[in-house]
Amino acid sequence: MTKNTVNIGSLEVDRTLYDLLTNEIAPGTGVEPSDFWQYLQDIIQDLGPKNRALLDKRDDLQAQIDDWYKHDRSHSVDEQKQFLEEIGYLVPEGEDYQVRVDNVDDEIAIIAGPQLVVPVDNSRYALNAANARWGSLYDALYGTDVITEEQGCKRTKKYNPVRGAKVIAYVRDFLDRATPLAVGSHGYVVKYFIENERLKAIMGDGTETGLGRTEQFVGYTGEPASPDKVLLRNNNLHIEICIGEGYYIGKGDLANIYDVEVEAAITTIMDCEDSVAAVDAEDKVRVYRNWLGLMLGTLQRSFEKDGKTIDRTLAPDREYTAANGGRLTLSGRSLMLVRNVGLHMYTDAVTMNGDEIPEGFLDIMFTALAAKHDMDGRGKFRNSRTGQMYVVKPKLHGPEEVAATVELFERVEQALGLAKNSIKIGIMDEERRTTVNLKECIRAAQHRVIFINTGFLDRTGDEIHTAMEAGPMMRKEAMKSANWLMAYEDWNVDVGLETGLPSNAQIGKGMWPAPDRMSAMVETKINHPRAGANTAWVPSPTAATLHALHYHQVNVVNRQRELVSRPRASLLDILTVPTLGSQTLSPREIQQELDNNAQGILGYVVRWVGQGVGCSKVPDINDIALMEDRATLRISSQHIANWLHHNVVGADQVMETMRRMAQVVDQQNDGDANYKNMTTDLDNSIEFQAAVDLVFKGREVANGYTEPVLHARRRELKRVNRA
Repeated sequence: MTKNTVNIGSLEVDRTLYDLLTNEIAPGTGVEPSDFWQYLQDIIQDLGPKNRALLDKRDDLQAQIDDWYKHDRSHSVDEQKQFLEEIGYLVPEGEDYQVRVDNVDDEIAIIAGPQLVVPVDNSRYALNAANARWGSLYDALYGTDVITEEQGCKRTKKYNPVRGAKVIAYVRDFLDRATPLAVGSHGYVVKYFIENERLKAIMGDGTETGLGRTEQFVGYTGEPASPDKVLLRNNNLHIEICIGEGYYIGKGDLANIYDVEVEAAITTIMDCEDSVAAVDAEDKVRVYRNWLGLMLGTLQRSFEKDGKTIDRTLAPDREYTAANGGRLTLSGRSLMLVRNVGLHMYTDAVTMNGDEIPEGFLDIMFTALAAKHDMDGRGKFRNSRTGQMYVVKPKLHGPEEVAATVELFERVEQALGLAKNSIKIGIMDEERRTTVNLKECIRAAQHRVIFINTGFLDRTGDEIHTAMEAGPMMRKEAMKSANWLMAYEDWNVDVGLETGLPSNAQIGKGMWPAPDRMSAMVETKINHPRAGANTAWVPSPTAATLHALHYHQVNVVNRQRELVSRPRASLLDILTVPTLGSQTLSPREIQQELDNNAQGILGYVVRWVGQGVGCSKVPDINDIALMEDRATLRISSQHIANWLHHNVVGADQVMETMRRMAQVVDQQNDGDANYKNMTTDLDNSIEFQAAVDLVFKGREVANGYTEPVLHARRRELKRVNRA
């Protein structure tokens, strides 16, 4: 198939990408398309060689580490630290400093709360996530396992008043803890009203009371004597009590409350990376067009649900009468960040002198020009009220790569006429070299950094690949409680607090992977704000609504003040490689681990390669639905590659397992009309061969990244489908 391209200077640009820029993104920005392409060409020419040199350095350091372990695996942790310093992997820490980041929106600098990550190529998911700033507690509780189904509380499509009563009691208890009354419980209120700028409540016995902390009442809608909505605030998060006799739930409620909504997803990462399957210009156009629609406020999606057509658009702001009688406006949408791809990604959507260009260069130029509409206030809504753009940058290895990203952002600002330091950076602490040098990584972006986070999956995948020659790794589940991982989680918070991130940036924690197991999430994910993180990832708007309750229970600002004086976590613990050591696994344990990894790889790959779905609920080997993206794939494929390399398993055993798990995955997808069985012809199944490549080529792929295999196989399948 002949490519339809446009030649501009030394660039060859895919026609659909060129048209998107010319006709949709550039108009109104003050940036001429011809200038845009010239700026991009200049950036590629100047910074492209640096990008390649940084990738070469990754490979060189890895080769030295591999050789060191091959020579002697009995090195102590102290010896390992000394070696990493000698080769420049571990850099010296400079003097203490405090970050200073100007013009940061409150959602990042001040408000602690949940964060969604969503594939921006899926317009419906992107809109749902953007609108998840507010969530119904009644819906979130009624529809999940947080409320058990015992004693007549079964979840039914038609409203079950017995279950509803349990939900209402749960929410009233939440109100009592988050916004307690001076006397009595919200459960006994029969009427709320506003008098003298204060919220008052009449109890069932006729007595009158108010809030224990009067300042928690911040606004209302309707008439003071009979408000439609009452707005409360706790720990910088808002709670909206919705009152109305016309609703079937409100009719049976003492105070006619038909719902309680909470601020939920305070921020959302619109993802161009791990959760997206974008392998060519066609895919990138969809990614950039949706991001543009979010920035302009024009993105919409129509879909069928329960026999009805639903039109989804961005939610408007919420208007209230303030407690003092003035006007109060709150955002109806999550503050949107965008995640660009990593340094290692290259694309042929644009080539220069026949060579693919760094995809991250293309990402930042396109997403920044689209964001300029919002930054200049031309959109239907404001995303950043301070005129900033928030870019999450994944898979950076150490401070040099952070500095290179800062230089790239500076060049883009100059090219597109954006204010200095207006493109902020979120540093994902998911690679070992970034973890151990985190203080210097933050220093390199100290006037732009608005985000650091931990992520077990990618971080563990990198741990396995970096120490591939150190020996066979322990089982994945055991790694979750290993010393290195605990120290890594604490170290991230410690360094963030030490360098002054509070009031400037988010300190984040990783994803809850099981979207259907909300009871377990509510029980355990409170540990993230307790750890000092002011945000953490959740897999759905419902999960965001429920996780928001944790930030009412834990005042993260106070918690960070408590933690700032503790000693920093141990670097030596972080450097302790999680190998099996002297532990011996039984054949049954080995096969269980192999089955689990192989099924997870196949279950994800069939959708990524076969259907172009970058993130979805994938049933695990026990049929528990888990949110999977390339990070989960990386750890599973690297784990098998490691065990293969150290003869814990053999190639024949791995292939037998892969064939058997292909049958399991085929059965799990039996109800999907778009699914193509692998076991019909394994030798010619592109999806199955992709999974095999991920395992058997896992050691040779740089840093164990999955993109080279996934992209090659997805492109192959698209060619086959077009033929």
